[in-house]
This record gives sequence, C-alpha cells and structure tokens, in this order.
Amino acid sequence: MSTGAVRVRHACPADLPHIARLAAEHARYEQAEPPPADLAGRLESLLFGTAAPRLRCFVAERDDAGIIGYATCAPELSTWDGAEYLSMDCLFLRDGHRGQRVGPLLVEAVRGEARVLGLSQIQWQTPSWNADAIRFYDRLGARAKEKRRFFLSAD
Repeated sequence: MSTGAVRVRHACPADLPHIARLAAEHARYEQAEPPPADLAGRLESLLFGTAAPRLRCFVAERDDAGIIGYATCAPELSTWDGAEYLSMDCLFLRDGHRGQRVGPLLVEAVRGEARVLGLSQIQWQTPSWNADAIRFYDRLGARAKEKRRFFLSAD
C-alpha cells in the first residue's frame, strides 16, 4: 500500500507513454482487446493536437509511485435530452492504489471539467461484472441505466 501524497492534474505530453501503459492495463483488467501499439501517438493528437482538444485526460500521481491512474472524458450529445453531457470514457487505478480515496479525486476532476464546459451531467459505463466499480459509483451517488453497448465496423 502506498502512502505518498496524491495529486490529480491535467495530463501533459510527457505523460503519454504512462497513459498508454495504463490504458493497456485497463484493457487487460476489463478483459478487452489491447489498445493499438501507437496509442500514445493517437492520444497526442486528440489531447494536444488542437487549441480546443476533443479529449481531456487527468492523471493521478503519487509521490512515491508516479502516475497510478487516469480518467478521460469528452463532451457528447444526448438526442433524448437535447443537451450535451460529459462522457467519462475511462477511469482506472493501478492495482494496489484502489480503495485509497484516489478514485473520488479523479471523478471530482472530471466533475470540475464538466462545470468548466458548462455541462450539467456526466455519463459513463462499466462492465456488469465489475462489482467493485459498481459499489464505488453507488457510493458516489451515481445512478445506473441498463444498456448493452454494440460495436460495428465502418469498413
């Protein structure tokens, strides 16, 4: 168990290799396909390639362990609500750093980003088997909606 001070901040270009490694760990944890080998380069253009980036990323950094987690988010639209919301695409902490009040810091950073963007809601999803994440989100006061996510190639 780490005990160093934790900071959550916007990611910077130097963090990209760490974020790509965390994304690979996240994919393994969720029993998903690994991200592409050039993920750091892809994220660089999404996070830092324009004056108004499409994607935002926060990293959690611990004094004694370096970058231990991340959260990404992007504005999206809801036709049913006729409004934008902030979609939290990823929230992940390395094993050994969960349950230490770091997750709420990342969520609060995403909430702050929603406020900066003038958005009143954040939405996200987690696998139905991830009971620990579901308990965490329940403790935050989040409400769940049951849906299935589908993927279809555009090719």
